[in-house]
Amino acid sequence: MVDLLAPVGDFECLKAAVQNGANSVYFGANIFSARAFANNFDLENLKKAIQYAKIRGVKTNLTLNTLIKDCEYDDAFYLANKAYEFGIDAIIVQDLGLALDLIKTFPDLPIHGSTQMTVHNLNGALELQKLGFKRVVLARELSINEIEYICKNTDIEIETFIHGALCISYSGQCLFSSLLGGRSRKSWEMCWPL
Repeated sequence: MVDLLAPVGDFECLKAAVQNGANSVYFGANIFSARAFANNFDLENLKKAIQYAKIRGVKTNLTLNTLIKDCEYDDAFYLANKAYEFGIDAIIVQDLGLALDLIKTFPDLPIHGSTQMTVHNLNGALELQKLGFKRVVLARELSINEIEYICKNTDIEIETFIHGALCISYSGQCLFSSLLGGRSRKSWEMCWPL
C-alpha cells in the first residue's frame, strides 16, 4: 500500500497537507526534532495537531529523531508519553536506546526507525524488525533496485523519501551537517552549549 506522508512544521502546513490529500503527516515537537529550524509544536499545539488530523482521518507521526543525551532522556521519554496520551499514531526515532524503551513500554504504539539510523541494507532492516520496530525509513542514498530488494526480503514496513536530502545527501549525517552549516542542533546544545 502506498501512503503519502507529508512533513509539517506548523499548523498552517498541517492544514495544507491534510486538505491536499496526505494520508499521514509527520512533525516534531519543539525539542528532539532534527528539523530544528521548523516551527514545530509545543505540547499544547501537539495535542491540537493530533486531534485536527485524527478528526480528518489522517495519521500522525511524531519525530523524535535526534540522538538523546543522558541528560535529555527523561524529557524525551516524557514527550513520547504525552504524544501517546494524545493519540499519536507512531513515533519516528533515531536513538536506539530510546526506541527500545518505547517498544517495551508502549507495545501497541508503532515505532519507526528514522532515516537518521542510516539503515541502508537488508540486514539493517531485518535487525530493526527483530527488535520490534514497525517500520524503517530507509537511507536516502539507496537506489530503487536496493529498495526493491529490501522490500521483497523483509516483513517490516518500508518508507522512503521521494525528494532530495539537505543533510549532505547522506542519511543520518545531520549532526555532522549541523557542525558544518550550523543547523539541526537544538537538542545537541541542551547539554553542551556551544
